[in-house]
Amino acid sequence: MKSPKPIKNTNIFLTLEHLLKFELISSIVNFGSGKQKSNSVLSGRYASKLRGRGLDFEESRPYVLGDDIRKIDWKVTAKTGGTHTKIFTEEKEKPAFIYVDQTASMGFGSQKKTKSVVAGELASILAHKIKKGGDRVGGMVNSGKTYEVVTPKRDPRNIIYFLQKIIEANQKIYTPEPFEFEESLTEIITKINNIVTHDYVVFIISDFRRYSASVVQYLSQLALHNDLVLIKVYDDMEEQFPDEKFTITNTTHQINLNGKNKKLNKELKDTFKTDYKNFKAELEKYQINIFKVNTTDPVEDQLIDVFSNYNR
Repeated sequence: MKSPKPIKNTNIFLTLEHLLKFELISSIVNFGSGKQKSNSVLSGRYASKLRGRGLDFEESRPYVLGDDIRKIDWKVTAKTGGTHTKIFTEEKEKPAFIYVDQTASMGFGSQKKTKSVVAGELASILAHKIKKGGDRVGGMVNSGKTYEVVTPKRDPRNIIYFLQKIIEANQKIYTPEPFEFEESLTEIITKINNIVTHDYVVFIISDFRRYSASVVQYLSQLALHNDLVLIKVYDDMEEQFPDEKFTITNTTHQINLNGKNKKLNKELKDTFKTDYKNFKAELEKYQINIFKVNTTDPVEDQLIDVFSNYNR
């Protein structure tokens, strides 16, 4: 018996051809590498001021007692009449690790794309952008019951392998196996901590459906020696119901809802806003950044908007 052909609707299921298109899109997203403050939305590749030789020239500033006299900028000194010294920068390696949630809750999408598809697109953009910066990139794909780990490497083939693992998990998202959340979370974080030692930039792409204290605890440990960026993928219906009666199903159960009920809609909107606000406030205690991406607008447009605002 022949196996059914995979559905080619890339708003529901990912394909490698679809994800590879985001390599070109990654070129137009500017993370502002090396120019952000350490607590900005993305530290990414960063610059540290050093006085070594053979480094990239950054600027000249007035000479301070103790500066290396070999670094005096004689041209600026002659022009200004005051002694100036050259400042150099060294670009440090910043390997990246991208966690991609492909558990059952990510299979939801009410208008255009599912959250799992958007998560895959985000991972592709980030991976290709990091690769172009010359850093190692790898990640983890979580299906709930199981997970796949891709060790960070500079090899472009490593990105293809990572994307394929995302696609494999995405194809099985509507046939999930039961799993214990806390037990799975502990195992996953332990595995990540074994790979991500220090000075990594770690992206976690998920719907963060569970705002538990244990999640924040594990994230705070990961953020101690790494830059941590959380991307919450959400669907508009999770924030506000459409103004009509409708039915939601998960293939085994269904529920009828009335979007015309103003009280119900207000409660949903207030809960979504409050939960996110409180979660964000907890994360900020540990200098962990988070931003939202919806399933309706183009991913690249949302990223451009996010990083444009943060890099000003």
